[in-house]
Amino acid sequence: MTRALGLRWRDGRPVLAWERGRVSPLAYGREIGFRAVGERRCAGARGNPCALGALVTGRSTGGLCPECARLERAHSVAADTVADDPRTYRVYLAWFGPGMVKVGITAEERGDARLLEQGAVAFTWLGRGPLMAARRTEGVLGTALGVPDRIPYAAKRAARVALPGVRERAAEVEALYRRTLGVPGWEETLERMEARVVDHVGVFGLEGVDGIDGVVRELVAGGDVRGVVAGVAGPDVHLVDSGGRRLVLDTRLLKGWDLVAGGEGVTVPVVRGEKGAQGGLF
Repeated sequence: MTRALGLRWRDGRPVLAWERGRVSPLAYGREIGFRAVGERRCAGARGNPCALGALVTGRSTGGLCPECARLERAHSVAADTVADDPRTYRVYLAWFGPGMVKVGITAEERGDARLLEQGAVAFTWLGRGPLMAARRTEGVLGTALGVPDRIPYAAKRAARVALPGVRERAAEVEALYRRTLGVPGWEETLERMEARVVDHVGVFGLEGVDGIDGVVRELVAGGDVRGVVAGVAGPDVHLVDSGGRRLVLDTRLLKGWDLVAGGEGVTVPVVRGEKGAQGGLF
């Protein structure tokens, strides 16, 4: 029995992470199975255990108590709470589906890990430079392109099962890149990078994902999850259960649970529809 910490992308491949540094690769086409036991407890922040060992609700995608969540956010670049980071940052244009894009930033040393974590189907770099310049560019370009700074996971899931072809995906990203060149000012503070579209469909295994019949709502004590891994995008594992149902498990829901290998079928709550309220439980 080991406490889960959720999914990580390591060297461009998805793994399940556990306490004490152990990881389990997620191989497409292979079956996985586990059972949740005991109670879900806060997984802690910044690599430190939760001082309170606080209980966490099953539906929380953060898996943290309020105190640990505040600590985690206090050190988050995305939350605008870090201003003196000396590292080089990159600004990117991420594409999740037709008409579904965002501008974001990530530390250059992380490569495309942030894009994999978000489930970006395709992306291109826009520029590189100091943190504050990258952050300003993110805001300027986001406003100029009229794109949001966040895209709900439910929308990403729905988009990735009906994707256009690789050429169409690249063409949309390249067209948006050209639009950024018409936005004044940002190239004066960042080094512009040429358009070079990276496509993650193969990395995510999305060729084997052709629909979604349901989404795991939460884990419960004694609840089982078992299925064949069809693909992984961001934190989402696409599974096919023994009955042929195409299910999505958001691995953020695993964080803080003690899991044991095994499990029979899928006995945790599963909802139809991406908003988690349509059609009720299976």
